[in-house]
Amino acid sequence: MTKHRLFWPVVALLALLLGDLIAHPAFFAIEFRDGHLYGNLIDILKNGAPLILIAIGMTLVVATRGIDLSVGAVVAISGALACLHLSGLGDQNSVGGTLAAVGMALGLALVLGLWNGWLVAVLGIQPIIATLILMVAGRGIAQLITGGQIITVNSHPYEWIGSGFTFGLPSAILIALAVFAIAAVLVRRSALGLLVESVGGNPEAGRLAGLRSARLIWLTYVFCALCAGIAGLMISANVHSADGNNAGQFIELDAILAVVIGGTQLTGGRFSLTGSVIGALLIQTLTTTVYALGIAPQAIMLFKAVVVLAVCLLQSPVFRRKLARRRRTAPPSPAVRPEKVEAGV
Repeated sequence: MTKHRLFWPVVALLALLLGDLIAHPAFFAIEFRDGHLYGNLIDILKNGAPLILIAIGMTLVVATRGIDLSVGAVVAISGALACLHLSGLGDQNSVGGTLAAVGMALGLALVLGLWNGWLVAVLGIQPIIATLILMVAGRGIAQLITGGQIITVNSHPYEWIGSGFTFGLPSAILIALAVFAIAAVLVRRSALGLLVESVGGNPEAGRLAGLRSARLIWLTYVFCALCAGIAGLMISANVHSADGNNAGQFIELDAILAVVIGGTQLTGGRFSLTGSVIGALLIQTLTTTVYALGIAPQAIMLFKAVVVLAVCLLQSPVFRRKLARRRRTAPPSPAVRPEKVEAGV
C-alpha cells in the first residue's frame, strides 16, 4: 500500500490536519449560520479552489512533458478584464453584464492558451521558455487593462463565483469539483487520457503509432489556460477587485508542487488528477496551518518548502530503499581477539 502514488500525500495531509487538531481542538468545528457552512475546513476548500483548478490543468500539461509558468499571469489578466467590464456597467448587478464579463475573460484565457500551445506544439519552443514569455508579458498586459490601478467592483452575481454559497457550500469548490469531474470523465472514460500519457511517456513511439502529438499538446495548454482563467475569476470575485500586479502571484509554483506531490512525474507520462487535487489541498492546508499557529507570514515559504521536501522524499523509491537498508543493517559488534580470550581477558 505504501507504494501507491497517493499513499504518502494522503498521509501527509492527514498528519497535518491531526497536528492542527492537537494544536487547536476547535479546528474541525463547523458552524451552520444563515444557511451557510463556516469553519477552517470550509475555508481550506474555498480558498484552495483556485489552486485545485490550476493544478488540474497543469497536470495534463506536465503529462505531455511540458510546463506552464504563465498561469499566474493568466489569473491576473482574467480577473482584470472581467472587473474592467463590470466597473463600466451602469448596473453591476446585471446578470447579463456579469455573464458578458465572464465570457470575455474566459475567451481571452483561451486565446492565451492557444498562444502557449502554438509556441510549444507548432514552433517547437521549449515549454519553460515559451510560457516564461507570457509569464513576464502577462503581468504587463494585466497592468495595461487595469491602468496600473486596483479596480474594485460591487456585483453580487460576480461575487457568487468566488465567495458565494450554494446548498450551504462555497460555490468556488463546487465549480472546481465540476471542472474536475468533467476532466476526469474526458481523460479516464475515453481514450484521451491514454493518448496524453502516450505523448508524454514516449513521444517517438506515439509518432510512429500515428498520434497527432501537436494537437494533443496544444489542447492541454488551452485547457490549462482555461482553468487559470476560471481561477482568476474566483480570486477577483472573492476580494471584489482586480490587482494586475499581485493577483495569482507565485500560484504557478504552488500548482507545480501540487502536481508533483500528487505523484505526476515532471518527465511526463502517467498522471493523476486526484493526486493533484490532494496536493493542492495539502498546500492550502499548510497555508491555513501557518496562520492558525501564528507563524510569521515571512516564514510561510520556508515552512511550505520543508513539508513539501519531506513528502517528496517519502515518495521517492530510492530514498525509501536506502532508508530501509540502513534500518536493516545494524552496526557490527566489536570482535574479541582469540589471544585475549585464552589469556582470560
